[in-house]
Amino acid sequence: MAEPTTIAASSSLSDALVILGAAGIVIPLFARFRITPVIGFILVGILVGPFGLGGLAVSNPWLGWVTISDPVRLEPFAEFGIVLLLFSVGLELSFKRLWAMRQEVFGLGAKELFGSAMLIALVLMVLGNSLATALALGLALALSSTALVLKIAGTSTPVGRSALAMLLFEDIALVPIIFLLGALGRGDQAGDLGAIFNTLVLGSLVLVALLGGGRFLLPKLFDQAAQTKSPELFFAVSLLVVIGASLATGAVGLSPIVGALVAGLLIAETEYHGEVEAMIAPFKGLALGVFLITVGMGLNLGMVWDRLGEVLLATALVLGAKALVTALLLRLSGARAGTATEAGILLASPSETTLIVLGAAEAGKLILPSAAQFWEVVTALGLTITPILAIAGRWAARQVDHAMQPGSDEALAPHHAIVVGCGRVGRLVAELLVEHDQPYVMIDVDPELVKEARGFGLSARFADAARPDALERLGLDEATAVILTMDQPVVAQRLVRRLRAAQPGLPIIARARDASHAAELYRAGASHAVPETLESSLQLSEAVLVDLGVAMGPVIASIHEKRDQMRALIMEQGELDEMPKLKSTSLRERSQS
Repeated sequence: MAEPTTIAASSSLSDALVILGAAGIVIPLFARFRITPVIGFILVGILVGPFGLGGLAVSNPWLGWVTISDPVRLEPFAEFGIVLLLFSVGLELSFKRLWAMRQEVFGLGAKELFGSAMLIALVLMVLGNSLATALALGLALALSSTALVLKIAGTSTPVGRSALAMLLFEDIALVPIIFLLGALGRGDQAGDLGAIFNTLVLGSLVLVALLGGGRFLLPKLFDQAAQTKSPELFFAVSLLVVIGASLATGAVGLSPIVGALVAGLLIAETEYHGEVEAMIAPFKGLALGVFLITVGMGLNLGMVWDRLGEVLLATALVLGAKALVTALLLRLSGARAGTATEAGILLASPSETTLIVLGAAEAGKLILPSAAQFWEVVTALGLTITPILAIAGRWAARQVDHAMQPGSDEALAPHHAIVVGCGRVGRLVAELLVEHDQPYVMIDVDPELVKEARGFGLSARFADAARPDALERLGLDEATAVILTMDQPVVAQRLVRRLRAAQPGLPIIARARDASHAAELYRAGASHAVPETLESSLQLSEAVLVDLGVAMGPVIASIHEKRDQMRALIMEQGELDEMPKLKSTSLRERSQS
């Protein structure tokens, strides 16, 4: 009687061995060559899966310890990885930002999904498929991978923000699509419309309950967990919240990832969001790696080889249709050409949810099992090449932006400052650098601001500082300082953190929205953080004192003294004991070298 239990336990242990071994090898190896580990995990899935070495485990039992013959066992962990990913996306957002995106989500997102689906369906009908079959395949293949796209693009870059809006709509539309395919397959449209209505009503009630109860209960729950000073309890409470919210939305027919996103949004409104994000990050990466391994395990290389021409043609059809529709819609909505091009290519591959919709279409007898298997292979292949699409998208975006921004390759001085942002504040900084004969270069992702800065005679060029390689191409190693002037708090904090990790001695001067944001920038590694609210208050005080007849000398002295006091207070909030002298010394050394 104990034998089945022993076999199951051995299978679970061998699966864990494969996953942890893959993480231990893939992540550092691919990081060494600056390649996303996404490709590595998918290749591991191909190698250890049932269509690779896993298929030989029956005749060679020892292979069972280093392969995975049953992908179904990993599906719960793969789903958990996607849930944690959407939870972390929610932590990076806010209700205010999400509300501001409502037009993009339900406007641009809807146009992108249905536009891509209609174009794919039209081509499939021309190739001889029926309307119902073409529509089912079009809706399935029009979905894009939330897990991979947001992992690659993030949510703070222009491409990531555009992708987020469209991916959110796709996640919301998943349940209605499945119901629609069921109605097309069975012809019971009235019953499915009623089911859709019930799901929407129950889902709305659950979301209202989560939002209302979460705002009231979560701060108290995390307060109690924090008071215990137990990291284990704090982590357990975080998982309880995300899993509970996911189960609640899943129970009423919505996607569990909707609940995970809501849970992240709620925690983002508390003061504990940073701690929660740091605790979840390692587990999110590992669980996402499991999902990627399952994608690779579903890629039947034998079938790909036997039907190579058909698979490549189908993949090209899907990628081309989606890239075209997405890029055109983004361009028409006002996005710059480079952003539209990169986002279109990145979002071109199918999604992990495509497999779910294909299953629903097969169950509704809209497509044959052989056709479902073929398109599953196309989907797995598309997911596998998503990182390559990301690289191709960045290259294409650079070519497009370079063509639209002539004259951006002027030589840089050996030692120069990098001013990030060509807006009002950035132009003022650049003008003062010119006045004091300090070499510099300005960059911005908005081509109109770049043109405007050049119109003022300033040295400006197009570049996206959020990309790791952008500042390196501008000579970051020899830069005398980096000045961040954009009004994007989250982006500024991440950029400061990345710059400080890459260049420990680099002076980083950042514009802050207020004192609390300045403290966050100091914690991230800024040399100086200048809050706008403080400087405007000091300028106002200076004008008042001068108009009241106080001599200019004492006024300037008191303003400087007050500025130093406030800066010391901000740095104390930022948990820094003193101004980092190393960075000022580094600046002098760079200027003299």
